[in-house]
Amino acid sequence: MKKIVFILVLSTAAFASAQKNIYENTRFDDLTEAHEMLAIVPFIAHLELKKAVDSDELKVLAQREGYAVQNALETYFAKRKKRKKFNVDFQNIRNTNAILAQNGIEYNNIDTFTTQELCDILKVDGIISGNLNLNILLSEGVPTDFSLFDYFSGDANYGRIGVKISDGETGKLLWKYENEITKKTGKNTTELIDKMMKTASRKFPYDKEKKRDRD
Repeated sequence: MKKIVFILVLSTAAFASAQKNIYENTRFDDLTEAHEMLAIVPFIAHLELKKAVDSDELKVLAQREGYAVQNALETYFAKRKKRKKFNVDFQNIRNTNAILAQNGIEYNNIDTFTTQELCDILKVDGIISGNLNLNILLSEGVPTDFSLFDYFSGDANYGRIGVKISDGETGKLLWKYENEITKKTGKNTTELIDKMMKTASRKFPYDKEKKRDRD
């Protein structure tokens, strides 16, 4: 019984934390009424690794982390779409990256383009993007040598991630979710995204059931 209560307390705390870290535009329904397709672009990663790495290698590693998050988000949405319908579809990231490359847009310069420009090039209604701040290589997995105290205290902080959705027509921020990255949030990129988005799922704005509730 005590174990069940403890788990409920942890779940409630996690949900409350997620609520505080979520922003949704008050005009979301109006701005997204005609949305049919979203593109997931590579995340911009900033690395502050403990081991010494030269600047060129750091750029390569940051790019790898950014693409790993893009891939993990596509996997998450694909799985969810099989079980629950969204109001929108998600462009295949291979197509997204190919179209970007054909237009001279690479990982190192994607942040110099506006949301409107990217949506026009990709022929989508909105962009899912974000930032990643890490002091480890999450795609390689988090260290396993930690104590039970570290697990529950959350002291082992590996960085922070922010996921946002922007409108292609106006460029306005539609939705954003931020979360710290610790040993409790997942052992690798895929697990991190899966756990994080499940925590935020009750507030994911393109969910058909949520839209019906708001209507």
